[in-house]
Amino acid sequence: MPPPTALIADDEEHLRAHLRGKLARLWPELRIVAEAANGVEAAQAIAQYAPAVAFLDIKMPGLSGLEVAQGIETDTRVVFVTAFDQYALDAFEREAVDYLVKPVTDERLARSVERLRKALQESAPLPELARLLSQLTRGPARTEAGGGAAPLRWVRASRGNTTRHVPIQDVLYFQSDDKYVVVHTRDGEHLIRTPLAELMEGLDPHTFWQVHRSTIVNMEYVAGTRRDDTGRLFVRLRDSEAELPVSRAYVHRFRQM
Repeated sequence: MPPPTALIADDEEHLRAHLRGKLARLWPELRIVAEAANGVEAAQAIAQYAPAVAFLDIKMPGLSGLEVAQGIETDTRVVFVTAFDQYALDAFEREAVDYLVKPVTDERLARSVERLRKALQESAPLPELARLLSQLTRGPARTEAGGGAAPLRWVRASRGNTTRHVPIQDVLYFQSDDKYVVVHTRDGEHLIRTPLAELMEGLDPHTFWQVHRSTIVNMEYVAGTRRDDTGRLFVRLRDSEAELPVSRAYVHRFRQM
């Protein structure tokens, strides 16, 4: 079998070098195929090299490690690297997702390497990240059991020089587009400046599902799903010609459809 490959993503070069050095000692057959200084570079490198493992710093410019994980399409196992945050660590433990706490110690990294080696050798199923990512992006104030403010009933969005209140039930899907989030409705597109992660906090999680790091879908308009020749999953919408890609982290939510 070819040697396993990995990506290291961290915005601090000395921390990348620190982890690279420890991996060289603890996992000498591992080949580092790419390093990234921000989330955008990490996402591009994962798509290009499809490494077996991605060590992702959670707090990076461009895209966070969580946002990078939301968009992974390859069979890449993710290890999150984070400064101490008890809420995040509890979430990682509950979902059995691997993580490293800065500063990374040899003992903790050795345990992670042992688990990764075993998973790769046994071709173990990839962990389902959707619930973990939802918990971490929503934060401790809002739980799956409810709580927090009532869901949004409308959003204030612009089209050209006109601003209007768009009822939330009229939204087919939200999609981030550079500086804006595009609100797709039955009668056209509107723009808002609210970041997608912040927007998700105000939406009813039973109706609006995140299917990609850049896309939130109103499930009331989902007509079905389709897989292309490569096995990639797409959501098909009523009242729209759009087919929206579903990233690996969220595919399992559609298995009953």
